[in-house]
Amino acid sequence: MATSTAEGGTTAGVVLAAGGGTRFAGDGHKLLAPFRGRPVVAHVVDAVCAAGFDEVIVVTGAVDLAGLLPSTVTVVENEAWALGQAGSLQVALAAAGAAGHDAVVVGLGDQPLIGADAWRSVATSESPIAVATYDGARRNPVRLHRSIWPLLPTDGDQGARGLMLVRPDLVAEVPCQGSPVDIDTVEDLDRWN
Repeated sequence: MATSTAEGGTTAGVVLAAGGGTRFAGDGHKLLAPFRGRPVVAHVVDAVCAAGFDEVIVVTGAVDLAGLLPSTVTVVENEAWALGQAGSLQVALAAAGAAGHDAVVVGLGDQPLIGADAWRSVATSESPIAVATYDGARRNPVRLHRSIWPLLPTDGDQGARGLMLVRPDLVAEVPCQGSPVDIDTVEDLDRWN
């Protein structure tokens, strides 16, 4: 079942998975670390695929994820991944725009406990920006309608957070179930595994 925008257009689910994971002091990259029997990023991609988007886009960079991803996802590389999250978001928006999507729902590759229901709930919002909340706190995923893509940062290490602060009139909060914890460190991995 495809996830369409309120205007009848299409929506892509986007997983940002390009960063270096520098706070993770374990063996290998954090996205590849075993979490409940599978790599961290595999849980995220499975949830996004199960949410029923018209396309799933995974932005890679620091680590090769090709062997972990289903053949149904579109993989785009951010060669300048070290410059921050805004660049990865711009790579995703370019891919979504080229495919003709009217919105994206964006999340991070290191949040394995956000389920498909949260992704779906955010996708169905009619607001230009919709952000998931967990117990009242804003976290991922975030829906971004095509109309606000030109307002998003093109460099630096944040996505839509700054825009949400200066344009609260564009934002709707969507209460979601699940846990938005990030697996940033070995301690995080041990705590939530």
